[in-house]
Amino acid sequence: MQSATTPTTTPMPAAVTGGDVLVAVPEWLQFPGWRVVFAVLALVTGVLLSRYVVRLVGRPVARQFRRQSVAQTVLRLVRLAVVFVSVGVAARILGLKVGDLVLSVTVFSAVLGIVLAPIVGSVINGLFILADQPYEIGDLIELDDGRKAFVDEITIRYTKLFTLDNTFLVIPNSAIRDHFVTNYSAEDERVRQDLEVVVTYESDTEQARKLMRRAAATDEEVIEGGPDIRVGSARYPARPTVLRSSFGDDGVVLNLRYWVKRPYKLPTVESRVRDRIWEAFKADDADIEFAYPHRHLIFDESSGTLDAAVGERETSRGPSRTVVDTSTGAPSEEQ
Repeated sequence: MQSATTPTTTPMPAAVTGGDVLVAVPEWLQFPGWRVVFAVLALVTGVLLSRYVVRLVGRPVARQFRRQSVAQTVLRLVRLAVVFVSVGVAARILGLKVGDLVLSVTVFSAVLGIVLAPIVGSVINGLFILADQPYEIGDLIELDDGRKAFVDEITIRYTKLFTLDNTFLVIPNSAIRDHFVTNYSAEDERVRQDLEVVVTYESDTEQARKLMRRAAATDEEVIEGGPDIRVGSARYPARPTVLRSSFGDDGVVLNLRYWVKRPYKLPTVESRVRDRIWEAFKADDADIEFAYPHRHLIFDESSGTLDAAVGERETSRGPSRTVVDTSTGAPSEEQ
């Protein structure tokens, strides 16, 4: 009678189970906590791999998108996708199933929905900014509070600005969309500036207009002349022009209009133009004088208490009054 022999089985390397097999793990690597270690290694590998993938596809993506901000956003999404895949691999190494992951993500999203609402709003507004293209990286913009800054970075959550005062501003996209933004660098960088000069009514206004035009045209940042500049359906002369703006209380208001090639140093250009106008008016032989307020204060017997402070005296010729000329500061008496 034959005795039954029990077949022997060779132990197989353990594998990551739970419904899906990813990688076989030898027994000599199955130390306590090996799943956690392998999950961490998967995450680290995913992060490093995401950087390599971004470098690999960076140039092709940049060629496909003309706007730098859109290209950077696409690369961030590619990197996030690689990291997300590594997170899924780490979760499966730990034995979590797809259903568990979906349930965990759903509960986590419901709990943090209210807390993350502002961030979600910034993300949505960031997508609108990328689609509407109100500004681009490198543009010079001005906020509604008067601060000017260069756009340094645009993400789906925030916009980073580099101000002219050498400081950084990080503004959430939900906040920057609620404010007026002036873009000086959109398409055409040329900017028209206005400068008002008041001359006396006795001055030679034609000569003053000529000198003002020359003072602006000689600046290297000002457009000296050329074809008219078209803004929408309107056309403006490119050369500096001077108009009689109004007849003021103290003199004739002359308005100088000129175009600056680049909007980066507008106050500096305006200061140089003012200096040239000042020197031209002082050096020219024409009778040109800057207007400034002149006031004559007259005190007589009807001035009330102020009349007593000035002093009044009676003479045989009748009451006198004191006239103060602000140009000299000396009082004089009138009958």
